[in-house]
Amino acid sequence: MRVLFASYAEKTQTVFQATVPLAWALRTAGHEVRVASQPELTGTITKAGLTAVPVGRDHNLWRVQERFMRRIADRHPEIHDEKVRGGQMPPFDVADEPPENVSWDYLLSGYRWSVASWYRMANQPMIAELVDYCRQWKPDLVIWEPGTYAAPIAAKAVGAAHARLLWSLDFFGRIRDRFLDLKRAQPPGEREDPLADWLDAKATEFGTTFSEDLTCGQFTLEQLPASLRMDTSLHRVPLRYVPYNGTAVVPKWLWEPPARPRVALTLGITMAERFGGHAVGLGGLLAALSDLDIEVVATLPDSERDKLGTVPDNAKIVPFVPLHALVPTCSAVIHHAGFGTLCTTGLYGVPQLALPEHFDEPPLARRLAEQGSALTLPATEATGSEVRANLVRLLAEPSFGEGAARLRDEMLAMPAPNDLVPELEELTAKYRAEG
Repeated sequence: MRVLFASYAEKTQTVFQATVPLAWALRTAGHEVRVASQPELTGTITKAGLTAVPVGRDHNLWRVQERFMRRIADRHPEIHDEKVRGGQMPPFDVADEPPENVSWDYLLSGYRWSVASWYRMANQPMIAELVDYCRQWKPDLVIWEPGTYAAPIAAKAVGAAHARLLWSLDFFGRIRDRFLDLKRAQPPGEREDPLADWLDAKATEFGTTFSEDLTCGQFTLEQLPASLRMDTSLHRVPLRYVPYNGTAVVPKWLWEPPARPRVALTLGITMAERFGGHAVGLGGLLAALSDLDIEVVATLPDSERDKLGTVPDNAKIVPFVPLHALVPTCSAVIHHAGFGTLCTTGLYGVPQLALPEHFDEPPLARRLAEQGSALTLPATEATGSEVRANLVRLLAEPSFGEGAARLRDEMLAMPAPNDLVPELEELTAKYRAEG
């Protein structure tokens, strides 16, 4: 069968990277696989050995948002730190709230904002050409990133089955469930639905109409294990996470086991690229760990390395090292609770100290701590002394290693990408027939 993966061009590439193992599993099973995105992502796709299909033009989502964030930071720093830098934007900031605490007006205004300032901006530059390409190539299955609504529109226009591939918690599905529950309770004339209205208008342009599967897919590929995921009412298909974060070279210093407990420190690239640095004071953090009998390996971009000043003797600073090569040598990992880092560490059964700040990170970190393999501190509260105290606990208390082993076993019990291919073939036939 022909399988098309689709994503808008995400600046940090992490969204695309979550699709690569499944794309290769389908390709090595004999299926034709292509990846459609805006031109900016073409080099990243081809570097992964996959066939790229550039469609439309690059969006200006991040340029517009960066200007907005600078204005907010200058005029309202308290709002910037809590809502913008922290990524806690409506309606997704209430996904973990009890349903009785979530109002119709709040979700409605949040959807209005999301459609106007995210979905339209990211998707509209690519919709027409993506539909044109699908009409020419005729995919059987379209697998899409949860914010890339151009993909289900194109899939429906050509009668292809389509599914979302999650790269983190399913905020999108959870909020949609709650919105629909509240929508049904509104008077018939007051059931505004900004997402459905926008999708229907775009679908109509290309000879089809809105159906609810355009919002969350005909089925959803879920990469988080049950202990960490965000429950929804949707048809979910479990898929084991497999690490991939681009070109990888194992340095010689990783060939030998460490002489003392190794602790990885990685805070990702999103905050450094979009917000000019991390909320955590890295210099103070490394200084607080300097008297421990450990080896700290910190992965930092050059822009952050230059801010550190003196580096303690027990710390090694590297711009990049493949996490799937580094993590198995570690006794603990300190990180930002980003999806890829958290899942890679979980897959190798290593205890974690999560310092979350942005969007999905706080709820992911909370679930990880509740599962028993981690401790967590908000990034804004992660002083050197607090991080040191929590790391000492992780290294000393056996319960965290036991929790990490449980998480590893739970993840390994999920179907690997290659194992999932026959089920995807069956689901494609099913949903194409239903469509």
